[in-house]
Amino acid sequence: MRGGELAGFAVKSLIAVRDRIARAAESAGRDPDWITLIAVSKTHPVSAIQQAYDAGHRDFGESRLQELLPKWEALPKDIRWHFIGTLQSNKAKRAAQLGVVIHTIEGAHQLREIGKGAPPEGLDGLIEVNTTGEHQKSGISPIALDELVSEVLNYPNVRLRGLMTLGHAHRNAEEQRPFFRMLRELNEAMGGTWLSMGMSNDFEVAIQEGSTHVRVGTAIFGERTQA
Repeated sequence: MRGGELAGFAVKSLIAVRDRIARAAESAGRDPDWITLIAVSKTHPVSAIQQAYDAGHRDFGESRLQELLPKWEALPKDIRWHFIGTLQSNKAKRAAQLGVVIHTIEGAHQLREIGKGAPPEGLDGLIEVNTTGEHQKSGISPIALDELVSEVLNYPNVRLRGLMTLGHAHRNAEEQRPFFRMLRELNEAMGGTWLSMGMSNDFEVAIQEGSTHVRVGTAIFGERTQA
């Protein structure tokens, strides 16, 4: 799919995803306006992001700093960028300097680098929790959460908003429900207000379980355009 075709496809799909979010929220007795749609634009061109921006969208997600940087430079500065991939400690300071929302805080050393780079007005962050117990997944164990929450409090320029998780890699949407529910309960226990959970194949279930931020890529932009 060429750039212009992809851009047009993204706008139509964005509208359809927003409608699905509204229906899922209403089915759970929630206000759709309290749910942030993060359009995951990783591997997709600036032209597609610009078209979605021109259609009124402002929240976009990237998972690699080397891909985020040129997009951050090329696109309007009122975009709210969300970093949703594994963030290596040696890149955390630079990511924080961009003022992005970091969804994947998972360690004290990484957090120190984020604190060094965060702008004076601060940035929003979420701790990533491995709710499924899969060894290949990033994120901390639920039993380590309290300790890391206490560590974040040492960095006043990092606003801890809540928690993030990935669903199980090989289960359907309904089977993700227990993992999403676990994260909601952990978040409530620590006093968090944001829940980043749910992707293209399961965001409706995540919304029913309390998600405030859904990370949707394929359902908006189609399959990734590169590895």
